[in-house]
Amino acid sequence: MYSSVKLCFLPLMAAIVMKAYRLSTQDLHIFYLYLEKNSTSLTIFSISLILGLTLYIMNRPKPVYLVDFSCYLPPSHLKVSVKKIMSHVRVIREQGMWAKTGEHDYLMDFVEKILERSGLGQETYIPEGLHCLPIEQTMAGSRKETTDVILGAVDNVLRNTGVSPSDIGILVVNSSTFNPTPSLATIIVNRYKLRDNIKSLNLGGMGCSAGVIAIDVAKSLLQVHRNTYALVVSTENITQNLYLGNDKSMLVTNCLFRVGGAAVLLSNISKDRKRAKYKLAHTVRVHTGSDDRSYGCATQEDDEDGLVGVSLSKDLPMVAARTLKINIATLGPLVLPISEKFRFFVTFVKKKFINPKIKHYMPDFKLAFEHFCIHAGGRALIDELEKNLHLSPLHVEASRMTLHRFGNTSSSSIWYELAYTEAKGRMKKGDRIWQIALGSGFKCNSSVWVALRNVKPSANNPWEDCLHKYPVEIDI
Repeated sequence: MYSSVKLCFLPLMAAIVMKAYRLSTQDLHIFYLYLEKNSTSLTIFSISLILGLTLYIMNRPKPVYLVDFSCYLPPSHLKVSVKKIMSHVRVIREQGMWAKTGEHDYLMDFVEKILERSGLGQETYIPEGLHCLPIEQTMAGSRKETTDVILGAVDNVLRNTGVSPSDIGILVVNSSTFNPTPSLATIIVNRYKLRDNIKSLNLGGMGCSAGVIAIDVAKSLLQVHRNTYALVVSTENITQNLYLGNDKSMLVTNCLFRVGGAAVLLSNISKDRKRAKYKLAHTVRVHTGSDDRSYGCATQEDDEDGLVGVSLSKDLPMVAARTLKINIATLGPLVLPISEKFRFFVTFVKKKFINPKIKHYMPDFKLAFEHFCIHAGGRALIDELEKNLHLSPLHVEASRMTLHRFGNTSSSSIWYELAYTEAKGRMKKGDRIWQIALGSGFKCNSSVWVALRNVKPSANNPWEDCLHKYPVEIDI
């Protein structure tokens, strides 16, 4: 909102600057003599100036700093390969724990093909309950998975920053499909004994883009509550959401989603700028849920046998592309250089008034950002954004390697990607980062960060034990 107001006032500001530039020394001297002889005018001028400066200082957006973040690294015994997954699935079906169908071999071939082409590697993680035979899809197992992820990430970020839990004034937690009572936010409040007046929110059902939504919500709260920290936690639950039916559109999520989560510590305290890694520049949220196709393209529902899963419709690629375009059109004016804005405007005018067949001009976002953290939702999503945004393999390396090493960890994937970039030593002072995520609803959300220093990876970076292996060639 503040950026939009600034854009509206740019012509007025330019006119004032040009007028002031034309003033001569004599003009300023005459103005000074006038004020000197008219004490009332001088008083009114001084009060107006002081009032204006006070209002500006009070109402300008407060800087939001990212002090540090942490991504959860599951224990090694939770690792799975494609071969182990397929062996496990066959045993589950043979033991009758999976819905019966006459297309057993066909569905097994379908699942194996998805796994092999997904871009996931041989060391992703599934929760403890799904390693068991018979599998354990209990509330206790689901709660344990999410609690381990959340507390593991939060413990590490608090340890690395030295921030006391009592200093945290804002807590935002997002988990799309697992929302028990007491809430996940309350689990954190209880574990760390956060203060009684904590401003806590628990976001549910908002899909893979909810991590950026959580950052935007925390940013808004940090504009209201002064000198405090905001803890943002993003995760998803796999235990409860394993689909045991035979609908192919619902089996896809089984193949892609894996255990993961992230904790992010934000601050609006001025002195934290010296130690913070990044400053938040922009957040842009787009929600096209008013359109029926957008609303229904990713839905948690019952299949024909009454088994719950997440169904992905054939409209998903089209809906995702349309929502992404709206997000880009909103973000572009905030971050692109004037040359790219001008080219976009000229193409728009030509298409509108001269030749409707002219293709839309896709601005060169490589001029606006040094790093791209594209939600690791799947190989096809990364491929499409790489193509449409004219990115190089290096620009999408963090996304592809995150998908390969950790799978689709939902809303936390963009933080594993940022951790990868830091671990590779590529983050330099002044670098700009674009985190972009898409999720059910349908939503496309962006956050833009600026590095405040040459950023080194924090302790217990999730890539520590395997960075020497990456990047790897991914054979599809």
